[in-house]
Amino acid sequence: MDFNVKKLASDAGVFFSRAMQFTEEKLGQAEKTELDAHFENLLARADCTKNWTEKILRQTEVLLQPNPSARVEEFLYEKLDRKVPSRVTNGELLAQYMTEAANDFGPGTPYGKTLIKVGETQRRLGAAERDFIHSASINFLTPLRNFLEGDWRTISKERRILQNRRLDLDACKARLKKAKAAEAKAAAEHELRLTQTEFDRQAEVTRLLLEGISSTHVNHLRCLHEFVESQTNYYAQCYQYMLDLQKQLGRFSGTFVGNAESTSPPPAATSPPAVAAATLPAVPTIPVVPTIVGVPNTVAESVLNPNEVKPPASGTRKARVLYDYEAADSTELALLADEMITVYSLPGMDPDWLIGERGNQKGKVPVTYLELLS
Repeated sequence: MDFNVKKLASDAGVFFSRAMQFTEEKLGQAEKTELDAHFENLLARADCTKNWTEKILRQTEVLLQPNPSARVEEFLYEKLDRKVPSRVTNGELLAQYMTEAANDFGPGTPYGKTLIKVGETQRRLGAAERDFIHSASINFLTPLRNFLEGDWRTISKERRILQNRRLDLDACKARLKKAKAAEAKAAAEHELRLTQTEFDRQAEVTRLLLEGISSTHVNHLRCLHEFVESQTNYYAQCYQYMLDLQKQLGRFSGTFVGNAESTSPPPAATSPPAVAAATLPAVPTIPVVPTIVGVPNTVAESVLNPNEVKPPASGTRKARVLYDYEAADSTELALLADEMITVYSLPGMDPDWLIGERGNQKGKVPVTYLELLS
């Protein structure tokens, strides 16, 4: 019991001595032991690392999960050491709605078929997003969080201990200056040597931890590379999925012209109404014959084999290929990004397609894959 009382009294005395020293330093009434410039640079670098790591971590969390309520929920699950329940992505939810709408409208109708195709792509986009979020959380967020909750807490703790050792050292120096009697001076000098040793030992421990920030930067650099790789793969997947969807929709877009869902029989005696189509600049305006389900389009059928058609005397132009394109059949022309080809339109062609020529090769090409040059 007496030991505990003495210990409490000793701790209270040390705390009071540190408080007095700190206050007098702030008032300019006491000297302060300054750390060397290298140590101060290490401290500033560590503080900078901690501050920017926090900002990058928080903003990356916002990027991966924009919903603040969902972020709070994930935080609580993490603190409770429980597995975060799987959450449907926005793309997957949109895919579900599109599929249900297609079933209501009729999966065999043009609109229903397109909803199903777009919905499937949205599902794949949502799955890719889920994989990206999972990869980024493990390879990037977790290391940043581990630094803040592990290494940085250790550094902060040792810095507080060093600060206390420094206050003790300066308080001993002040008592030595005030000592008059030889016995008091001897006791003060002995205490000063002890506190100086403790301060030097703690300064070395803290310095080693602060120098470890360089290893932290190397680790975070590796994690950043992995984050960029995950993000690159994610966007590449999304790009490919959308190109595939665009290709599917472009191939069948001609079947959606006109009232494809009309239940009345198609007109036979009267000619179809003229539909104006936007044509390429400097290319003569060519009327586009609308395609109506159930009615053969003889003009369109006549150009299904581009190898048998001849380019018009005028109206051709150059185009630069924007993306690689793989021909779906013998009527299409495969494309390579950045190559130059000659393109032109023919009567009755789908406005989303042109005839492309490259040397002796000829075939249909999608307009969306081209940059038309003047």
